[in-house]
Amino acid sequence: MTRIPIRPWALVLAAGQGKRLSAATGGYSKQFLLWKGVPLYWHSARTLARSGAVAGLVFVFPQDCLEEERQRLAQLARDEDPGIPWLAVAGGAERQDSVRHGLAALPKEATHVLVHDSARPFMSAALVHRVCDALAAGAVAVIPGLAVTDTIKVVCDDLVTDTPPRARLRAVQTPQGFALPPLLAAHHAARQESAAGRAATDDAALMEANGHPVLVVPGEAANIKITHPEDLALLEERSPVMPVPRVGMGYDVHRYGSGRPMKLGGIIIPNAPEVIAHSDGDVLLHALMDALLGCAALGDIGRLFPDADARFDNISSAVLLDDVLERFRDAGLTLCHVDLTVVAQTPKLAPHREEIRKNVARLLGLGTDSVNIKATTEEKLGFTGACEGIKAYAVATAFQLPPHTRNTKKMA
Repeated sequence: MTRIPIRPWALVLAAGQGKRLSAATGGYSKQFLLWKGVPLYWHSARTLARSGAVAGLVFVFPQDCLEEERQRLAQLARDEDPGIPWLAVAGGAERQDSVRHGLAALPKEATHVLVHDSARPFMSAALVHRVCDALAAGAVAVIPGLAVTDTIKVVCDDLVTDTPPRARLRAVQTPQGFALPPLLAAHHAARQESAAGRAATDDAALMEANGHPVLVVPGEAANIKITHPEDLALLEERSPVMPVPRVGMGYDVHRYGSGRPMKLGGIIIPNAPEVIAHSDGDVLLHALMDALLGCAALGDIGRLFPDADARFDNISSAVLLDDVLERFRDAGLTLCHVDLTVVAQTPKLAPHREEIRKNVARLLGLGTDSVNIKATTEEKLGFTGACEGIKAYAVATAFQLPPHTRNTKKMA
């Protein structure tokens, strides 16, 4: 027999107060905690939407933050279109009330519904399909469950009264799937039985009480509910931190003329042409700073230290480099290696190469084995070949840790 596909709507329950977690979160309800940049409830919504098995989403929020969360949902949906319709409604005082309000908001054409706790952000699309497949096969109530590995005791007044066999026990999860008419009837019956409604920790219990069979499908060990303070550790990054490589390139030019004594890498080069510059004219450090700024995507030295600013007149490029290095490190970058090239017909740099290399390494806090200095000419071509100026190239290699892994605390 060919099964008719079932595409239920899904309720994402995010109306709880999370009292067991309030002390650990500063009173912030767990469903609104940010994880990987978005609130916890959006992770569940994302999985449900991407599964392709769900027709739409109904978010159930506390009444006092409904409009705020509607606006946040609208922004989340603009940034990451779920591809299915969604709406948001206010919940009630108890879980059953919140589910009932969510059910009342479903479109008339809905025939089945999934009910999911937003505090279970680790659910997979495969689990969503497993529940929907069981509904398509004719089940009126479907719940994921895991076999219990611990021995369970029934206790009264701190005394054991029974030890149920583990083989008959299951730890129940969400999403739970239901045919909509019998679920609505079960909620109505629960409200009729007492003014407060029949207490139930999940909707499957209401279906059981109304005489409906509840099918259990395999759950997922990873589908954990964030309930206790220690569960917050599950939201921490547990996978190996992979630093992101960054490469920056810098280039600078200075004309020869009556001006500043030539400096390269902070070292004065004797008997060399003077350079025309606003600062001390260290073409090599200028190219190096632009390479570092390139790694950090922070622009260039012309923007940070404009030559129209009198503060930088004849300033040491080593001082400017310290400023650039601070910005570089604040961006979460660790410098690994620099490769520097000076292009000039004159002066000859071979006699000064090692001194420049050692000083650049000192300024950067690197070993000399991580600093390379090269010098070349352009075979008497161009302005360097005509001895009209000097230029330098720099390439910097760095690694950047993801933002959530950086230690942003500074010592007082």
